[in-house]
Amino acid sequence: MKLSVIIPVYNEKSTIAEIIDRVKAVDIPKEIIVVDDGSRDGTTEVLKEKYAGDDVIKVHTSLINIGKGAAVRVGIEYASGDITIIQDADLELNPGEYHQIIEPIEKGETDVVYGSRFLGRGYFLHYRTVPFASRFANWLLAFTVRLYWGVKITDEATSYKAFRTSLLKSIPLKCTGFEFCPEITAKILNRKKKIVEVPISYHPRTVAEGKKVQWKDGIKALWNLFKYRFLERGS
Repeated sequence: MKLSVIIPVYNEKSTIAEIIDRVKAVDIPKEIIVVDDGSRDGTTEVLKEKYAGDDVIKVHTSLINIGKGAAVRVGIEYASGDITIIQDADLELNPGEYHQIIEPIEKGETDVVYGSRFLGRGYFLHYRTVPFASRFANWLLAFTVRLYWGVKITDEATSYKAFRTSLLKSIPLKCTGFEFCPEITAKILNRKKKIVEVPISYHPRTVAEGKKVQWKDGIKALWNLFKYRFLERGS
């Protein structure tokens, strides 16, 4: 199966080349779709200088910063692989784990796989490096999914989400920012699709190192789960 890897990126000059090279090194037939969401730190120049003419990489550049969700939607439009996975441009997650993430889809067990940072190890695994508020927010999002849909997952907010591309393209998305995660989760579950989780490794970075998710994004995520469960189920 061919894999489409969507990399939304905004101001990640220090990591973008390394993450692309890590993705390229994975021994899976693939295309890499980089959506530069209006970077202003030199990311755009790195992409132009290092990857111009690379037949595996497609780069789409926005003149302004719209948001991660909008960048992911652009990537979905151009995805041509059998399976699509979302890859953040930082180094928190390991592309070397793609095989275990997409395996349940390849075997026909499901159309959706989430790579869980907490599966089998608890929400306090990274207590030395991840603030309590962030760990609690992740737990609350997972609890909300179980409350609203009766589905037990451990990591709703994970970046590593993999989908059969035909399913992903069939879902109308409205997100512009970090609300991609709750919107796609809600709409997948509204369609009664099974989400399979597999354990992944996690190397969290701090705000000082460039992490962009804020506490208010957790509030938006909870609102979006509620909205698409009860107010806009058919959207």
